[in-house]
Amino acid sequence: MNPQLALGAMLFGTAQDKRRSFEILDRFVDAGGVWIDTANCYAFWADPTGFGGQSETVLGRWLARRPGVRDRVRISTKVGCEPTEAGRFPETAEGLSAGVIKRGIEGSLRRLGTDHIELYWAHKPDAATPLEETVAAFDELVSAGTVGRLGCSNYPVWQIERARQIARARGGAGFTAVQQHHTYLQPRPATRPLVSHRFGMVTDEVIHYLEHHPDIALWAYTPLLSGRYTRPDRPLPEEYDHRGTARRLATLDEIAAETGTNRNRVVLAWLTGGNPAATPIVGVSTVEQLDEAFAGVSLELSAEQRERLDSAV
Repeated sequence: MNPQLALGAMLFGTAQDKRRSFEILDRFVDAGGVWIDTANCYAFWADPTGFGGQSETVLGRWLARRPGVRDRVRISTKVGCEPTEAGRFPETAEGLSAGVIKRGIEGSLRRLGTDHIELYWAHKPDAATPLEETVAAFDELVSAGTVGRLGCSNYPVWQIERARQIARARGGAGFTAVQQHHTYLQPRPATRPLVSHRFGMVTDEVIHYLEHHPDIALWAYTPLLSGRYTRPDRPLPEEYDHRGTARRLATLDEIAAETGTNRNRVVLAWLTGGNPAATPIVGVSTVEQLDEAFAGVSLELSAEQRERLDSAV
């Protein structure tokens, strides 16, 4: 088993057709992969109807056609971002009320063809719903055995802690995983890179919080910047246009040369061996890219190499 890497299934059923999705999923399991990450809203922006559910549907069909494979994988899915009106996101995002969470898990279970989810995420904060209501609704799913663990994505640190305090006071289940955008390069302060939401970046504050709360796992989305580390046709966005980026890329290249690998593999090795260690969520379009990702999380960096990567600023 290799639980260090999560397979991002965001585009299964839209940009990736069923045949290609099944091919990637089969290779993932054959290579020892465990975690598959999706959401009930994936991928509404890629579908003419303007609504999601395609990714979970394809996963459900794959699970149905692979007897016994459900016992070998763990499903991570999310609720909170599905639009309620086509073409109007984020202003009509479903939110995290008790009713939405109940309907959300019922829909996800139906599409996935399963009776439980190992990890269920609040996809993004919902300012319109009291945090107490959201926490209680998630706790009910854990108490019922429908959900194993709870996580939050794109949350500010204060709200993560407040939600956990509410759960503790209730004697219920709280968030034990955080999913944010995390990678080796660092954007300029006060910028929002790529698809990151307002509080979706792993910052020094997030790292500090996780260092003092070792029961919380860190999941990293878009860790390879959608191919920008290695593809000349995909230049880095302007928020990475500063001297620190040049120094960190040069260090990446040094370590890649020393290990006989490339930037992508070194980034994944840096993430999985960090403090705190992260579970990278990697979306791929070919089995070759998936094999590359597994090679990255299997790469061992020396303490000296890691120190050089950390100190390049």
